[in-house]
Amino acid sequence: MDTDERRREILEIARRDGSVEVTELATKLSVAKETVRRDLHALEEHGLVRRTHGGAYPVESAGYETTLAVRTTRLVPQKSRIATAAVDLIGDAETVFIDEGFTPQLVAEALPRDRPLTVVTASLAVANGLADADKIAVLLLGGRVRGGTLATVDHWATRMLADFVIDLAFVGANGISREYGLTTPDPAVSEVKAQAMRSSRRKVFAGIHTKFGAVSFCRFADVGDFEAIVTDVGLPSAEAQRYSLLGPQVIRV
Repeated sequence: MDTDERRREILEIARRDGSVEVTELATKLSVAKETVRRDLHALEEHGLVRRTHGGAYPVESAGYETTLAVRTTRLVPQKSRIATAAVDLIGDAETVFIDEGFTPQLVAEALPRDRPLTVVTASLAVANGLADADKIAVLLLGGRVRGGTLATVDHWATRMLADFVIDLAFVGANGISREYGLTTPDPAVSEVKAQAMRSSRRKVFAGIHTKFGAVSFCRFADVGDFEAIVTDVGLPSAEAQRYSLLGPQVIRV
């Protein structure tokens, strides 16, 4: 196996499993740990992975997107804390948009059940999770269902959203950067997110620290469009400060 083949194999494993460890890769590929570290460095320079202590995880891009099933297995405690902190910002909102994705799904689970709420969502998982809540009315956007994320897209969804005035939107993204804003790989998903931004008075981004600095294909919002960004302490405080200078309150939990 030459260098290019080995790096393709590493990337394939990372995308399949959600992350890779240097020690395990060295054993599996019968190479030195330092060779694996060089491979991960090269993949990171090409924007394909983000390195961590002892390993790496794949970066979502225009040509690659993790499925909802994979997202439910990664950094779950951090995502749960983010969801709880995001819901603390709900205030007196009566209508709420909840985006597709696992962290927004956790936001839905954390919503108060003792007050009337109307939830608008493109996520089948969110709608299913809230369907039995007595005081929550759920409006599921119509459209084509994307198999990997179990969410609706296309003009049916955006037309429905365009008719609403929503108090608060909890929005996710595949990447958030100070230069390029919030991005996602699929143009159809981007259209739904962009319309949710237009239809909502207040916007909160809820996402894990690994989203920061990542850039995908379709831009749907600027950092300054949000009143708050909720993430975990994996985002360095200095970087959080840089994002806050663009407008939003940055909350690390």
